[in-house]
Amino acid sequence: MTDAAGHPGEATVSEDQVEAAEPAEPVAPDFVIVTGMSGAGRSTTANVMEDQGWYVVDNLPPQLLDDMAELGKQARSEGRELRIAAVVDVRSQHFFDQFDEAVQHLRAIGWTPQLVFLDATDEALVRRFESVRRPHPLQGDGRLLDGIQREREVLRDLRSRAQIVVDTSGLNVHQLARKVAPLFGTDRGPALRLALLSFGFKYGVPLDADFVFDMRFLPNPFWVPELRPLDGRDPEVSAHVLGQPDASAFLDRVAALMEPVTHGYLAEGRRYATIAVGCTGGKHRSVAMAEALAGRLRTEGIDTFLVHRDLGRE
Repeated sequence: MTDAAGHPGEATVSEDQVEAAEPAEPVAPDFVIVTGMSGAGRSTTANVMEDQGWYVVDNLPPQLLDDMAELGKQARSEGRELRIAAVVDVRSQHFFDQFDEAVQHLRAIGWTPQLVFLDATDEALVRRFESVRRPHPLQGDGRLLDGIQREREVLRDLRSRAQIVVDTSGLNVHQLARKVAPLFGTDRGPALRLALLSFGFKYGVPLDADFVFDMRFLPNPFWVPELRPLDGRDPEVSAHVLGQPDASAFLDRVAALMEPVTHGYLAEGRRYATIAVGCTGGKHRSVAMAEALAGRLRTEGIDTFLVHRDLGRE
């Protein structure tokens, strides 16, 4: 965001000027602060970014963000292209007091910062901590869930400031890597990327969804014996789902909806959004429709990628 400089007197803008104005081209972030809930996938995200050419500092104390930025600025002055990712544990209240100041400093010395917050449901976090048999950092003498809820409360305000929130609840390590990789690729391709995420309502609605569409208005292939063992990627299931009378109308309307939404996101500088498509179990209808919708949006010039969150969980 930029503040308009103040000038004496009244400024007037003609209608012609308003119509001619175009949204500024979003600038790709080059200093990403990755944070979020303990156990939500910060280390996996760091590994993905490192593989894509980012200079990653894991577990950087928040107080050293400015020092890291200055070192990066020096490297740039020597002609080296550098993109920095700082994976930060922000449970210290001191960081909240200085966060806005740190971001302003990053911008002032030429960086384009972005805050990415990794989140997951309490249930998913409990399951992950129990699988590695480690206590939560804020657990103390209480229960594991007490530590998770304490951390969630501490991070609540910071989560609301994040440009990108990624829900990792139903994702394994490999699925998470596939989901976050398009966020940080080295190419500067399309300004906006859309994630098409299929899911099952019985496993919970994705926390990071910008749009949620419910496919349970379509007949369920689960009740067709020959289709039950297949999934929405199989041609037989896809034909069954997309052949329903309301399916093509749904695709048309969603594609039409995304045109002004995409334009508006670009005008606001957003580079990433998630469209979640759900059915009961996340196996048939949601998968088939997500695949079809991704193909439709790609033909209209919108960069999309697919994540089938709950496929294989039944």
